[in-house]
Amino acid sequence: MKRLVPLAVVVVLATVPFSAASVPGLLPGPVNSPGSLRILALCLVFAALAAGYDLLFGRTGLLSFGHALHVAAGSYTVNIAVTKLGWSLPAGLALAAAVGVALPLLIGAVSVRVTGIAFAMVTLAFAQAGSILAQRDPGGWTGGEEGLSLRASGVPDLFLGVTNTVNLYWLALAFLIATVLVIRWANDTPAGRLWAAIRENERRVAVLGVHPYRAKLLAYVLAGFLGTAGGVVHLLVSGGSNPELTTSALTLSLLVMVVLGGTGSRWGAIVGGALYTFLDLRLGELSTSETLHGLPAVLRVPLTEPLFVLGTLFIIMVYALPHGLAGIKLPRRAA
Repeated sequence: MKRLVPLAVVVVLATVPFSAASVPGLLPGPVNSPGSLRILALCLVFAALAAGYDLLFGRTGLLSFGHALHVAAGSYTVNIAVTKLGWSLPAGLALAAAVGVALPLLIGAVSVRVTGIAFAMVTLAFAQAGSILAQRDPGGWTGGEEGLSLRASGVPDLFLGVTNTVNLYWLALAFLIATVLVIRWANDTPAGRLWAAIRENERRVAVLGVHPYRAKLLAYVLAGFLGTAGGVVHLLVSGGSNPELTTSALTLSLLVMVVLGGTGSRWGAIVGGALYTFLDLRLGELSTSETLHGLPAVLRVPLTEPLFVLGTLFIIMVYALPHGLAGIKLPRRAA
């Protein structure tokens, strides 16, 4: 029966756009309204991004501070190709696929030669360089701090307009499913088992005569490619490239999502990514609502700061559930 649970979850998620139910306080309108579907689509996108980051951090034990660079690379590559160069979307996707392999291969070839905090600092240095480059807007290619809107005429009609938000939702769901299948397949391969061994004790792997460099590089390239693909889906869902995608704050958010859900678990990062994104989007809306105006200042002031609320919830979760949401043990039926 447990094997049917993921299939049941997918069926439920696929039928969400057919529901006109209202969830007051959680969604801005009926479930199938464009505003609600866009929020749910972003939750699915970041759930997939968190799962990809968990492949690197939770499965292999590589703490990268530069994963946002690959997400931004996917978004800006397709956007620049379509908007600035006038390419078709398929041509932009082909270019993003090439960048999604070449960029992590280049950065990983340098970064995975070191371990621990040194690895984190090298990846952070690459990410900071990419962030500065995007925000300086060289030649007017990236839009600088204002970002770059996607040229509508370069995108198929089924992904344009408020009425087609449902297609973007299904695109995000398809990306999440593809990410889960790729990660599951990769973890069942000899390389996946080697990643787990490296996470437990890299030195012992080396003593056994297996060089961990290639295995770590493979994990970095695969996680980077999934991050690049996620950046492309995020571009289509959001309609533009945001400079916030290039900052280290995004990588830290992915790290929080993974820890919140449970590192190295089958579904923890997915749930953590979806929950964190939902709270991040809805708490910002709550902070400006009139609902808080009638509350005492001791409650109103902290509730108007989404990051404060998120940080408090994260601290509580870490202490209450040190293994994340995946560590929750459901009660068993009595025999």
